[in-house]
Amino acid sequence: MSSTNDFIAELVRAANEVEKLHGEEARRLLNRAITTIRDMRETIGIPGGHAAADAVIDLQTTAVALGLGNRSPNQVKAALLDAAGIIRDLHIVLDTGTEIQIGET
Repeated sequence: MSSTNDFIAELVRAANEVEKLHGEEARRLLNRAITTIRDMRETIGIPGGHAAADAVIDLQTTAVALGLGNRSPNQVKAALLDAAGIIRDLHIVLDTGTEIQIGET
């Protein structure tokens, strides 16, 4: 199993055991996921999203709010599963060699 698959499994496992997860652990996982997503997007050639609709911004917001104790276990679970899904999708794109074209040239 690749390290990416291992990390996806770790995120899903953490989401399924969110009640046992300390806030700092969840925040660390989310920050690691954000970095992974950005790196994978860069490798694929997807420009960094600065729009409010970018899922990474939602993950960052959740990570910051976790540090302040402002997220419920369900919100943390949803964020971890979202991160796992995004990483899985990007991993598939990288694995298959799919080319991504953004905009018309």
